[in-house]
Amino acid sequence: MELFHGRPADVSGRAQREIVTYDLLDALGIVYDRADHEAAMTIDDCKGVDELFGIEICKNLFLCNRQKTEFYLLLMPGKKKFVTKDLCHQIGSPRLSFADESHMVEYLDIHPGAVSIMGLMNDKENQVQLLIDRDVIKEEYFGCHPCVNTSSLRLRTEDVLEKFLPGVHHTYRLVDL
Repeated sequence: MELFHGRPADVSGRAQREIVTYDLLDALGIVYDRADHEAAMTIDDCKGVDELFGIEICKNLFLCNRQKTEFYLLLMPGKKKFVTKDLCHQIGSPRLSFADESHMVEYLDIHPGAVSIMGLMNDKENQVQLLIDRDVIKEEYFGCHPCVNTSSLRLRTEDVLEKFLPGVHHTYRLVDL
């Protein structure tokens, strides 16, 4: 695995959703580092990327309420354990579960294993509420996938919050997990 700065010079063979992610980041003036790797389906699969980037890749969970009428993207440190009741209490939702793949594709144009804040660029109707664990925004850098799980990005957290989110017309809510 190797560290690269910015988008790949040759995008042939890459998924359109990945290329569109690089296009958006470049248009927003966001500098990023990239690593290409084998498919990483879980946060544990990202350990080599963590070491290469010198950061902890963020855990991204796509959640919904029982009625499947409210959807949430939760960003939290990769090593932190997710306790559903802690989040439910903070956001006033009686019960949350993992949203299914069809909703993931419908709202974020992402498949399991590639869930990422970058998918919010596809949520034009703002159907997904972004929740960020306070510990994530304390870090200088942020790690995520570019809408595919065969590459990872390292971006400045400040750029994610101050350039990317306004660029995709989303806000966030801080939570403490």
